[in-house]
Amino acid sequence: MKSMTGYGWAEVQDEEVHASIEIKGYNSRFLDVTINLPPFLSALEIPVREYLAGHCRRGRIEVSIRYKEFNAPLAISLNREAAKAYWEAAKETARLLGTNKEPGLELILSFDEVLETERRRDPEKAQKRIMPLLEEAFIEFEAYRRREGDHTYGDILSNLESLEKSRELIVSHSGELETIIKENIKTRFEELLGDRIDENRILAENRILAETAVLLVKSTISEELSRLKAHLEEFRAEAEQNLSPGKKLDFLCQEINREINTIGSKAVLLELSRETVTMKNALENIREQLRNIE
Repeated sequence: MKSMTGYGWAEVQDEEVHASIEIKGYNSRFLDVTINLPPFLSALEIPVREYLAGHCRRGRIEVSIRYKEFNAPLAISLNREAAKAYWEAAKETARLLGTNKEPGLELILSFDEVLETERRRDPEKAQKRIMPLLEEAFIEFEAYRRREGDHTYGDILSNLESLEKSRELIVSHSGELETIIKENIKTRFEELLGDRIDENRILAENRILAETAVLLVKSTISEELSRLKAHLEEFRAEAEQNLSPGKKLDFLCQEINREINTIGSKAVLLELSRETVTMKNALENIREQLRNIE
């Protein structure tokens, strides 16, 4: 089990380059990758994105790549249009001021737009340095996510055990339902018939049995308990075996919640009502933890 929260960093510095990669991970329902890198390395965006998509299933991932090449040859080009425009503007200013002094070359060259400089970097060479660095940063990022995931798994397992314990308690009390329902119906008949119940005892007993059967059909929770057990077993297996179980566990939580609600609506014993409340609290804690699981 892995968390979607993570951090990884790697850098290399020698006589030729200084490069670094930073990876940050956050919660997200889907995989959302943002890559920040120098313009001359724009071709790297696709392989970096493919690498992360191959190792992560969901989460918002931010990648920041910095690359500085010390000995890259410098190319200088003259922006002719900008130079002419500044030259004409300078001469016009001199005329307005009533001076015959021509603008100096130093003045024209001082404007950033006149001389454009660019380092001639080799993108292929940069990629050979950056991709191994990406793998190194991702190893740290993955280790961070696993540590967070282990901690979260412990919390989820504790709440899962609470759910299983509550279900067993409900199973132990479910056998009392028939007795309670039958006693309640019998009491109602005695209150309605009063002294005449002895005269109509056979009819009353048959009616009690019939009403009991109808209410048992409506109130029985054996199917819900059986499905709940299956969902809890599947939840545990998925959490233990799947490294990225987040989406499947989200779905199982919905199914578990449905069974708990049905059991709660049929509960006629105070003990059952208490346990359904306990189960809802445990399930909500699990859902909270799952928001950070890949």
